Amino acid sequence: MKRQTSKPIAATQVLGLATAAYSAALVIRPEILARPCGLTGSDGRAERSTRLLIRAIGARDTVIGTAMMLAPRGTARSWAVGCRIVADFSDAVAFGTMLPSRGARAKAAVSATLWGALCAAAAMRKD
Repeated sequence: MKRQTSKPIAATQVLGLATAAYSAALVIRPEILARPCGLTGSDGRAERSTRLLIRAIGARDTVIGTAMMLAPRGTARSWAVGCRIVADFSDAVAFGTMLPSRGARAKAAVSATLWGALCAAAAMRKD
């Protein structure tokens, strides 16, 4: 009887787990993203409309991250990672041009761009 060996966890799956965990936290506590983006009031809370949009982004990214973790190697996972990369680069453009302060725009744009680039690099690995 041939012994089955399991394949190691791919880098894209690890990044999917990190994406899903962070994004689920945003759904629960939108201020995690709102605060560094300068989208909170003096009380440290974001307005209801801001919380709604951050939760929507968090839900989107939780789904994408989960797909990155669970999709089988090949086309399905490549599509999931591609969605992550496009979402990150579009977030970099939107946050990098529209947040209220220059510092917040720079932090958000760099963060989203680096995460997208990291996901792209992981996708290029053949693991």
